[in-house]
Amino acid sequence: QVQLVESGGGLVQAGGSLRLSCEASGYSFNSNGMAWFRTAPGQGREFVATIHWSGDITFYADSVKGRFTISRDNAKNSVYLQMSSLKPEDSAVYYCAADSRPYRTPTSESGYAYWGQGTQVTVSS
Repeated sequence: QVQLVESGGGLVQAGGSLRLSCEASGYSFNSNGMAWFRTAPGQGREFVATIHWSGDITFYADSVKGRFTISRDNAKNSVYLQMSSLKPEDSAVYYCAADSRPYRTPTSESGYAYWGQGTQVTVSS
């Protein structure tokens, strides 16, 4: 059974940092793009960042550029999101996703077949 499990969420003050982790099991995504999305209360799913299987190509939403860094460790079948200079508007449930096909770095949710259950990030003002 393919599973993606996020961890690392929590409550932080504005300006603080958090590091999210996502560990996949049941399938090796070493040739597939992986990504982070988020859903704020009462809002739809928003793209945050994606990373190519090689780690050499990344894309970020404009709202997080310069503050968030996505990385991966294929040996651990994991992807990470380092979040710095957090703002209250970053508060959301953050979801890890894995691409349905290899060698891509899609930025739309339709490009990802596997999803974690999410981890809550709350940034207080």
